[in-house]
Amino acid sequence: MSEPTPEPPPIPPVGVKLSTDTEERSYGIRARVRWTDPVSKKRMIRTSIVPDEAAAESFFNQLRKASVNGVDPEMKLSDYVTSIGPRWMRGLDPTSTADNYHAGLRLRVLPALGHLTVASITAGQIDRTIDDWETRYSASVIKNSIAPLVRVLDEAVRDDLIGVNPAKNRSRRSLHKNALQLNTANDSPRAHAIPDLPTLLKLAADCAAVHQCYSDHIMLCALLAARGSEIAGLRVGDVDWKNRIVTIERQTYPGAGGLVTKQTKGRESRPVPILQPLEEVLRRLIDRREPDAPLLRGPRGGVLTTATVRDATHWDTLVTELGLPNLTRHGLRHTGATWIADAGVPLHVLQKILGHKSLETTRQYLHPDHRQLASAAKQANAFLANWSPSGPPSSQNRPRKSHRHESPTF
Repeated sequence: MSEPTPEPPPIPPVGVKLSTDTEERSYGIRARVRWTDPVSKKRMIRTSIVPDEAAAESFFNQLRKASVNGVDPEMKLSDYVTSIGPRWMRGLDPTSTADNYHAGLRLRVLPALGHLTVASITAGQIDRTIDDWETRYSASVIKNSIAPLVRVLDEAVRDDLIGVNPAKNRSRRSLHKNALQLNTANDSPRAHAIPDLPTLLKLAADCAAVHQCYSDHIMLCALLAARGSEIAGLRVGDVDWKNRIVTIERQTYPGAGGLVTKQTKGRESRPVPILQPLEEVLRRLIDRREPDAPLLRGPRGGVLTTATVRDATHWDTLVTELGLPNLTRHGLRHTGATWIADAGVPLHVLQKILGHKSLETTRQYLHPDHRQLASAAKQANAFLANWSPSGPPSSQNRPRKSHRHESPTF
């Protein structure tokens, strides 16, 4: 049976009058602070055993400061999080981002740093904590842990517990990277994509052996370069055969209290061209169905999530047997994005298809096109072939300069 959590020491309410005294003991000095609670009218006492008068005065000053802003300067991080409640989540989407941040705070931040006083937490301690996380968690999980820590310590700055947020710059740290590993091929989303169409079709066929809906989910995610939640949010009317596009404008996923349907991550609808390998799937899914009907549902009519697909298809075993052990469900989106990029679609069009706010995010899907490099080498070699031992290419191959002076015409 676990022991009950001890009550945190009382904090003087804002504006309350404090009385202080000290008493010498054989083991040090007992510093005592007393006040009357303005609500309950109870007499409250807080004591601390300190080595000398200077330490006693420091203790008194801490509680005097607490009576000014209502926060104990020696409060532990875990107690501080409890005291501010959901204040640190202001402005977050409660159905998605807030859930992920709250999980990161509860499962990783507080177990690692919750026992420390807020004022004692340093950037070095946070860095070492992140170093440990990097050995166990993915970059996205770590980011969802750093972000709530930054927000909580921002509140501590506002409460005058600390002067500077030590986690602030940690949010821009390059996770799972060092100076010798930046920009390697494995950091690119291309490294997490399916290499070719036959492999995708093989994966879809293996999923169809479990149920056709899982195969359709695989094909839709890959060939629309879409997230699993966006596929769950598609409706029959989003398929436009006249213009041969599928409009992605919403996502559906499990959230706090049940299913959540809202705008896409970029908060904008985006048109995605219908690729030929996807035609048969789309025609079958929309056949004789109402425009508002969900495009795809699970075996029992429920929403398909990436977790559902993982469990039902035994995903890890499936992709390992396919020779792609590191392929995730999100890797299906990377697959479509890289194939569209390799087809020569202009960067700004690819950005629109993927719904990226930043062009630099889209640029990660571009392949270093060796054909362009070969073409550049061919042109350079042609130029160098005309170079004689005595000098640059002959004047026959160089543009002639005109020495005529002509009057400009208007």
